[in-house]
Amino acid sequence: MAIDIDTQDAASDEGHAHSHENMSPEEEYAHMMDSFKKACSATAQVREESKSLIMPGESLLDIAESIEKFISDAGVKAAFPANISINNAAAHFTPEIGCELLLGEKDVVKVDLGAQLEGCCGDTAYTVDLSGEWGKMLECTQAAVEAAVSIAKPGVKIEALSEAIENTIKAAGFKPIENLCGHKIEPYALHAGIDIPNIKTSNPYELQEGDIFAIEPFASNGSGHVKDGTQVEIFSLVSGARVRMRQSRQLISHIANEYFTLPFAERWLSRNFKSRLLLSSGLKELLNAGALRPYPVLLDSPGSIVAQHEHTMLIEHDSAVLLTK
Repeated sequence: MAIDIDTQDAASDEGHAHSHENMSPEEEYAHMMDSFKKACSATAQVREESKSLIMPGESLLDIAESIEKFISDAGVKAAFPANISINNAAAHFTPEIGCELLLGEKDVVKVDLGAQLEGCCGDTAYTVDLSGEWGKMLECTQAAVEAAVSIAKPGVKIEALSEAIENTIKAAGFKPIENLCGHKIEPYALHAGIDIPNIKTSNPYELQEGDIFAIEPFASNGSGHVKDGTQVEIFSLVSGARVRMRQSRQLISHIANEYFTLPFAERWLSRNFKSRLLLSSGLKELLNAGALRPYPVLLDSPGSIVAQHEHTMLIEHDSAVLLTK
């Protein structure tokens, strides 16, 4: 799931990861890597299953809920709400409760999805061009992933990956979105503090064996810069907070138990909290108290088109492997 370059997950997995008291550190690491690989395999499986859903006239709510059901049917949990972002919306659109929006015949649809097992997340995305007009843009985002992954190995600086992404997108005649980025993934931290921007920046971090990153190029024919929209349907827990309303206390307890620090949607909460009014007021209180981080829909300039492609990669001894291939 995309993140703007100024935002990071504040919490870690301390206190929430499953306890493996009888394991050695080596066994714990092996168990964690196995969980990552299983989550990424399920993520890739669901991505392929979901592609048949993206057709004109289909309900965005039905698509999102189908994707999330595919994930649970695979024996894992959603790492974040299914994102279905259309045209100039680059990221963070997930349907609201009762959403009646349908895909149009000319829409360019970005689908971003992920599965998690014990907090170990897979993250992948693809774009479907229902208009048939933007094939070159879609191809350049895929090529940008390949260009970055082909040079990724221990000791390579992140700025080299960013340069490969930027050059590939610009060579195709489009703009990389400068304030969206790929991201390091750790247990219960989908965005673990180290970014891979879509443009070259001075970044001294060198890839290390065992690192897991989401590589996530975005290409645009617009401004190449996203701004926050007004719609917010996705949130994550960043801290505990003292809140007055009983509903708010129940909400924060439910969120901590069900999702911990991973993103969730308001419509997910509606399964357990039936009153829309109380749910809305509870979320508002938690936001005002600083307990939740909102993820507004991220928009490029009006009338523009954005394409996205994403894989989760593991840095191995002398190369990188795509876990979501």
